[in-house]
Amino acid sequence: MKLLYRYIFRQFAVSFLFASLTFAALFTLIDMVENLDGFFDRRVGPAGIVWYYMLSLPATFQVTAPVSTLLASILTAGRLSASSELAAIRSSGVSMDQLMRPFLLGGAIIVLLNLANASLFEPVAASAKIAFQREALNETRPGLHEGANIHILEPDNRVVTIGSYDPEGSRALNVTIEKFDGQHLLSRTDAPVMVFDGASKKWVMPKAAVRTFGAAPGSLLFRTGRETLDLALTARSLKELNVLPEEMNLVQHYRYIREKMRAGFPGLERARVKLHAKLAVPLASLVVILIGVPLSAVKKRSGLAAEIALALFIGFLFLGMQRTVATMGYNGMIEPWVAAWLPLLLFLGAGAILYRKAAA
Repeated sequence: MKLLYRYIFRQFAVSFLFASLTFAALFTLIDMVENLDGFFDRRVGPAGIVWYYMLSLPATFQVTAPVSTLLASILTAGRLSASSELAAIRSSGVSMDQLMRPFLLGGAIIVLLNLANASLFEPVAASAKIAFQREALNETRPGLHEGANIHILEPDNRVVTIGSYDPEGSRALNVTIEKFDGQHLLSRTDAPVMVFDGASKKWVMPKAAVRTFGAAPGSLLFRTGRETLDLALTARSLKELNVLPEEMNLVQHYRYIREKMRAGFPGLERARVKLHAKLAVPLASLVVILIGVPLSAVKKRSGLAAEIALALFIGFLFLGMQRTVATMGYNGMIEPWVAAWLPLLLFLGAGAILYRKAAA
């Protein structure tokens, strides 16, 4: 039995590596055709182009891993079925559960590699790629705060407005903090500078002007001086305003969302969807095996081309569904966790049905 498992696992691993390299080359070639003029216009040499696409590989492998896994499982099981090896294996008393073990082992290894990629390699490569785009291609990232005109909703109905932020000195400039009771403004604090004190984990305004408004119209108390504020907002939260989710590992990404939600940052739907996707997409490489192996376990007259076409159709159907549902999550139409996990759960249900039919 161990010899059989090694034989199937080896066939699956070779097919997966071949599919992964093929998809990586294909995606790179398509992107290069679209962007080659831009490289030439910016006078980026061959070494720079190669470096740019080397930095793109971790993200490419992350996206194409489920399709490569599905293709590998369909090709391996289809080859066994077409050569009547699968029939001989099943007739010798090997159950469907036993047959799936080398495939599931391979899928589990792929999942672990994808999680390691999402936590270690992809964030570093994405950060270096963005820096390359900014420096060599003069590209900017849209939709970022760029450290200016920041508005944050704090607990206790406080609104923090920051004119600009200096990440090197952990200083917020031209700061206004307004505290409300319903629609009534209770107080307003203005300061030219607000500095984060790492020892006390609090913000300090050396020269603050505090206005306190009473309940009666025109009631006002005014004072100036040093103010120490305990805010949910941290210096790290402000530094991460211009960091994209692709540049964070899983721990950083979770901490980023937790701190931003605690500090009242709006528009976190995209970041939350991407956090769940960093877990859901790697697990898809295991789920698609439940679809690929049962589909190919039955001997068919169709050849290799039909097997590849079927794998590509199902694989890109998953990717298309994942992108479509994720867009709904970005726009707040559905919960972020639903947007990331729904395609995986649907494919898991389809795989369970196919597996039960093949095992019967």
